[in-house]
Amino acid sequence: MIRDATAADETGFRRLWAAYLAFYKVDLAPAVTDRTWERILDPHSRMSARVAEGEAGTLLGFAVWHHHTASWQLADDCYLEDLFVDPAARGQGLGRALLDDLVAIARQRGFGRIYWHTNEDNARARSLYDSYA
Repeated sequence: MIRDATAADETGFRRLWAAYLAFYKVDLAPAVTDRTWERILDPHSRMSARVAEGEAGTLLGFAVWHHHTASWQLADDCYLEDLFVDPAARGQGLGRALLDDLVAIARQRGFGRIYWHTNEDNARARSLYDSYA
């Protein structure tokens, strides 16, 4: 099931977030992670997160996104900032489900486009993203 992140997801999100940072070999100050989580939960923030929840209620993945005004079109842009699926849950279509979910949100809210960035050497992610572009 794909749904909005809630305060009850903090432990699961932080577990996945730590694995995501380790994958990219990034060490963020705890205050940055704290602030990211606060923004995700703040209804006045443009940052949001959708989570993929397994049958047992365990979080298996997330998509962190936000929207902003665009200079090349009238509609807002939607930026997929972070997408991660637990390595043990990969191959089940969760990354695609999270992206499809974001496409549906973008259409519903009238965003003009969705965009993202990923490392050149992240072949698995690039393959998924290229199937949308």
